Amino acid sequence: MSSSPAHIIVVGNEKGGSGKSTTAMHVIIGLLQAGYSVASIDVDYRQGTLSRYLANRRAFIKAAGSDIKMPDPYTITPPEGAVEDSGNGEAVAVQLTLLMEGGLINHDVVVVDTPGSAGPLSSLAHSYADTLITPINDSFLDLDVLAHVDGVRMAVMAPSHYAEMVWKQKQARAERDGGTIDWLVMRNRLSSLDTHNKRKMDGVLKDLSARIGIRVVPGFGERVIFRELFLAGLTIMDLKDAVGPQALGPSHLAARQEVADLISAIHLPEATKLSPTPKTG
Repeated sequence: MSSSPAHIIVVGNEKGGSGKSTTAMHVIIGLLQAGYSVASIDVDYRQGTLSRYLANRRAFIKAAGSDIKMPDPYTITPPEGAVEDSGNGEAVAVQLTLLMEGGLINHDVVVVDTPGSAGPLSSLAHSYADTLITPINDSFLDLDVLAHVDGVRMAVMAPSHYAEMVWKQKQARAERDGGTIDWLVMRNRLSSLDTHNKRKMDGVLKDLSARIGIRVVPGFGERVIFRELFLAGLTIMDLKDAVGPQALGPSHLAARQEVADLISAIHLPEATKLSPTPKTG
């Protein structure tokens, strides 16, 4: 069994552009502001979006003299010039295993960002999840990452390769330490309009929830500010502290609530909070 007391949150989806790193970063900062000690692991060493996000945040803190919070970041680093599928995958897998099982991370929560593609390292990361968050854009094109859908009958025909991978990692987790994976599918970039497509998605996801054991939760609305904040390393949760209360308009307040609702949906055990830090607004 893992020696880490941390609750491990893995953000995963084999389709790029679903908002994984944005989701991971907002969960990290939301948890820090709630008083949890948080570590992050960027498993996507090729793209490194979460690592760049955090680097931008460090630069903002230095330039602005800000005291906004930072997680303790860890990055998987392959041998120089190596790629995961070149025979060096074992080296990076060992790094991840040591981080997860070697007692190197002593935090309340660990948030893991995974690649937007299939691979053994991503699969291994999924197997350590206590909570798996899969963001999907709210369209049938993106739903294909979870299941194959009959477009005429709007019925789920079969789980996708990604869903089958998650099922295998649930089995691996149970065999390794008796643990379970709570799988949250987060509907991202939601429109505020009640559209015909949205209602169809509701029905298919309800069917899928029963078939593959997911919990469907609301995600983030389609807001430009989520992308704009990346360059400063900020999240919607930081604007009050980094810029001032005057920066928060109605749309920003709604976005902050979306992040809070997602974190609430994770159902973190209160006992997980080992060394709380003071809360900020």
